[in-house]
Amino acid sequence: MTGRLILAGTPIGDVEDASPRLRRLLVEADVVAAEDTRRLHALAGRLELKMAGRILSYHEHNESARADELLDVVENGGTVLIVTDAGMPSVSDPGYRVVTRAIERGLPVTSAPGPSAVLTALAVSGLPTDRFCFEGFPPRKPGERARAFELLADERRTMVFFESPHRVDQTLAAMAEAFGADRPAAVCRELTKTYEEVLRGGLGELAETAAQEQLRGEISIVVSGAPQRETATTAELVAEVLSRVAGGERLKEAVAGVADAAGVHKRELYAAALAAK
Repeated sequence: MTGRLILAGTPIGDVEDASPRLRRLLVEADVVAAEDTRRLHALAGRLELKMAGRILSYHEHNESARADELLDVVENGGTVLIVTDAGMPSVSDPGYRVVTRAIERGLPVTSAPGPSAVLTALAVSGLPTDRFCFEGFPPRKPGERARAFELLADERRTMVFFESPHRVDQTLAAMAEAFGADRPAAVCRELTKTYEEVLRGGLGELAETAAQEQLRGEISIVVSGAPQRETATTAELVAEVLSRVAGGERLKEAVAGVADAAGVHKRELYAAALAAK
């Protein structure tokens, strides 16, 4: 009979967050594929568990090459458990490639849900949670980072990022530049651990704090989505188009520029501008 591929969430800090199901799977799995086998053994030691299955390393550098090896075990009836150093596999961690390969081979994939830094940061941020997106680690190079944030400046959903403590001050400053210094945000540090800390405020204020203090540990940044723009009336948009035409711009170009900025249909605005002329 075909076995199972299981992605399991591990504690992001407090070991007591390990679920009973995770404990059982660590003991029963035929193969446990871990991002860092040393951390896996340390976790099992803190949980006072003895793992009977084979322990394999499974990280970003061997993820593709090892996927079929793990799935052969599943196809032959074994249980393969995928775990990362902390949180859910495949969420900014290894796991995605083995899942896609399992789907290609028609093998069953399931999950033992557990802790997630993304959801924990979102929950304690105090920012809207009804719609959100996860953006992972921002680019390291300043130019690429600035361009990435420029593309997200109008994102309406709450955004969650990960960042290294060595770059968090630079990242917050770049966010303040792209999103505005007053945009509400939260810097979540060492979630569920002894020295957990959540700093809340505008991006400009948080950037100054990060520049003055050396923030340590694992950091998640939660940023409020862009505020809704005030919708201009058709008459106001037409007036802007005609003003640009009077300034020497072609009607078609003026309509395109105003329509793109306002988020309205070019054809309708063009027709209204023609009627007004």
